[in-house]
This record gives sequence, structure tokens and C-alpha cells, in this order.
Amino acid sequence: MPAARVEYVAPWWVAWLHSVPHLGLRLQPVNSTFNPRDESYRESLLFLGLVAAICLGLNLIVLAAYVVCMCCCRQDEAVQTKRRDSCCVTWTAVVAGLVCCAAVGVGFYGNSETNDGVYQLIYSLDNANHTFSGIDELVTGTTQKMKVDLEQHLARLSEIFAARGDYIQTLKFVQQMAGNVIVQLSGLPVWREVTVELTELADQTGYVEYYRWLSYLLLFILDLVICLVTCLGLARRSRCLLVSMLCCGVLGLFLSWTSLAADSAAAVGTSDFCSAPDTFILNITGGQIRTEVTRYYLYCTQSGSSPFQQALTIFQRSLTTMQIQVAGLLQFAVPLFPTAEKDLLGIQLLLNSSESSLHQLTAMLDCRGLHKDYLDALAGICYDGIEGLLYLGLFSLLAALAFSTMICTGPRAWKHFTTRDRDYDDIDSDDPFNPQARRIAAHNPPRGQLRSFCSYSSGLGSQTSLQPPAQTISNAPVSEYMNQAMLFGGNPRYENVPLIGRGSPPPTYSPSMRATYLSVADEHLRHYGNEFPA
Repeated sequence: MPAARVEYVAPWWVAWLHSVPHLGLRLQPVNSTFNPRDESYRESLLFLGLVAAICLGLNLIVLAAYVVCMCCCRQDEAVQTKRRDSCCVTWTAVVAGLVCCAAVGVGFYGNSETNDGVYQLIYSLDNANHTFSGIDELVTGTTQKMKVDLEQHLARLSEIFAARGDYIQTLKFVQQMAGNVIVQLSGLPVWREVTVELTELADQTGYVEYYRWLSYLLLFILDLVICLVTCLGLARRSRCLLVSMLCCGVLGLFLSWTSLAADSAAAVGTSDFCSAPDTFILNITGGQIRTEVTRYYLYCTQSGSSPFQQALTIFQRSLTTMQIQVAGLLQFAVPLFPTAEKDLLGIQLLLNSSESSLHQLTAMLDCRGLHKDYLDALAGICYDGIEGLLYLGLFSLLAALAFSTMICTGPRAWKHFTTRDRDYDDIDSDDPFNPQARRIAAHNPPRGQLRSFCSYSSGLGSQTSLQPPAQTISNAPVSEYMNQAMLFGGNPRYENVPLIGRGSPPPTYSPSMRATYLSVADEHLRHYGNEFPA
């Protein structure tokens, strides 16, 4: 038979994380052996979180200094410089958004890997619990059969065979073999306490993992929302969105460093366990399970003998002996005592059932099944679990970098928005190409319609419905305005023409056109002079 054990080899990141210096809160070296019950070891993991907190503080100090410098320093207001600053701010925000999105993608992968590793650990613990519970049930059931059921059959047969001393001796021998079976079964380890602890560990691990996975999922969504707010704020040039982006960026920066602290402590602690898992398990199970039993399941070598082999062998021999004795009684005693047949057949069925339980017990006590569960648990936590934590740590670093960049672009974008609005303030408010004037006009509609001109037509409506406008102060005679209207429209009109009203030179006409112009003007004065006095 080939070797059942598949050697566990720790991945390279386990050795790398295990080599991280372990320091206490007073900066004293601490043993890196995984021992969560030791207070100094717990302090060494807490120290890693404090290092991340110090990095967060330094990051905030640098950002605060940069923001103060940007607010105090005056920028050159040349058009070329402003355009270059605007382009720089835009592209910096775009790169920061891309880095944040890439960080979220890395985080999704790391979160999924960690979740897969943890649930593989839980699945292995459940399988081991099922095996241990099955062993306890088989031992308890077989012991019950030997103590109670077999004793009842033997007591009735003793009454039936009271007159035959040889049969009584056979029954006593069967009872002695049943006692041997009970003794061997009582020597097997009881896994009840182990199953309780493993069940509690699996439940707590599943509970913590669910909320850990959910927390990271919400963190990813928050990061994407911050990126969206940043893009909207820069695209719409909204100061409100820009302020919201700065506040959310600080929050995202704080959460990123906090997650990095938790990931670092968890990764280093798990790597300390994965560097020597056998030693830790031997230490914590020393008071509950014999050392040779623990080693048998941890190493499961082909050359290693099972600590249960002797007990199982005695169990098998005792059952075989009892089956032979009961078969002899069925052959020789039943013809003489027919009433004993029922109890003897009951004993035979009980022994057959116990033999089946023996085969199941032998298979469950074999190291290959539990050792496979052990290796699966190590693979889940030491490979997928720690690998996912490393990716989550990378996510935290990239997210912190992206948020720091976004916060740095905030003051520059704010100053650019301010300079842009100030430039619009220098433009005439009546300029229709001024965006600020258009915004004011959109929010403050005119109270009344102001006509630039009023027209009079003799063929449309009554003359009283349209009143002639007030006389326009101009150097040009009124007859010129009227005659121009006669030439181009056919109807007399009064027009307020700013170009002519400011004394601009009249158009140049040829001699023939000028004569026509003067004759039309004289006719117009004779016809309309009394109706519309100048």
C-alpha cells in the first residue's frame, strides 16, 4: 500500500510573513511561535496594527501640509498656466480613479480567495466532527449491546441451562469475552469534548467570516462611490461635490489603513500557525488526547503503527470466539432445550451487528480520512486564506494611494474653479457669451418684455392698438428712417436703430438711387406728416 500521507509544504509567503520581526508594545523581541494564549504574542500582533495606525497619521500629516501649502501659495493666473493646471488636475484624478478601480478589483479577488479558504477550513472541521461523532456512536452502541442486550440473553439462557453445567460454563466464557470487548472499547479515546470544541470553532469562524466578507464588500462599494463622486465633481465643476469627495476621501483613507492593519495582523498570525501547525496542535491537545494518537493522525505514515491496532485485534478475536461458542450451543443445546433457540439467535444477531460495527470503527479510526481533512484545512487556511489576505493588503495600499491622490487634487481643483469664476466676473454681465450671465438669466427671468423696436402697419389691426415709440434722439432726420422702411418693407415703420442713433454715417447711394430716395421721402412727408408728427 502506498504512503497515505501527502506531505504538507508551507508556501513561500508563509515563511516570508513568519520572518517579520515580532515586537511587543515596549519594542522588546517576542517569540514568533504561534501561541494566542500568550499575552506577549498577542501584543506583537497588536503592534503591527499600531504600525499601520502610525502610517495613517503620517499620511494625514503630509496631506494636511500639502493642502495648507496649496491654499496659501498664489498661482500664476496666466491663461496657459491655468489650462495646464486644469489638464493636470483632470488627468491626475483620472489616474487616481483608475488606481482605485484596480484596487477594488484586486480586493474582490482577495476577498473571494480568503472566503474560499475559510470555508474550506470549516468544511474540513465539519468532516472531522462527523468522523469523531461516528466513532463515539459506534463505541457507545457496541458497549450498550454488550452490557445490556447480551446480558439479558445470557441471564435467560442461564435459567434454561441451569441443569447443564457445561452449557453454563460456555455462557460464562461468552460473558467473559463480552467483558474483554467492553474493556477494549473503553480504552479508545472519547471525542466528545473534541467535537464540542471543533463545532464551536467552526461556528465562530463562519460567523466572523461572514461579517468580514460583508464588511469588505461594503468597503468596495464605498470606494467606487467615492470615485463616482470625484468624477461628477470634476466634470460638473461642483464645489459641493468636491467637498463631499474630500470628506469621503479622508474616510476612505482611514478605512483603507484600518483594513491594512487588520490584514497584516491576521496574515502574520496565520503564517505563524502555518509554519509549524503540528507543534501547535500537539500542545493544545496534550491534556485531552494521548500524544501517540495525535501524532498518528497528524503524520499518518505507512510505517507507523496504529495505537488502536491492539484493541481492535482483541475486539475481533473476542467476537469470533463468541460466535463460535454460540454456534455450538445452537447445534447441540437447541435440540435438548428448544426454548433457548430464541435467545441464542438473538445473541448471534447481536454479534453479527457488533462485527459490522467493528469494521466501520476500524475504517473510521484509520488515519487516512482524518489526515486528509487535516491537510485540506491547512491548504484552505495557509494557501487560499493567506493569499487572499495578501491581496487584501495590496488593495488597502492601492486604495490609500488613490485616495491620497484624490485629496491632493481637491485644493487645485478648488482654486481652478475659483479662478474660472473670477474670470467670468470680469466680463460684462450683458455679454450673451458669458456663462455666468446665462446662469443668472436662467435663475432670474425678466419681469417684462422689452421691445427693441415697435412697428406700425396700416393693413394689420387698428392704428390705436400700436402706439408709435418715443422720439429717438439722433442726428439723422426722422424722414430717413421712414423712407428706409418704405424702400425695404413697403410699410412705414419707426425703428430704434442704435447704429444710426450714435451718428454712424448713412449708406452710400448712387445718384439715381439718391433721387429716388428723396422723392419718396417728400411724398411720405406730405402723406403722413400730419398723422405722425416728428
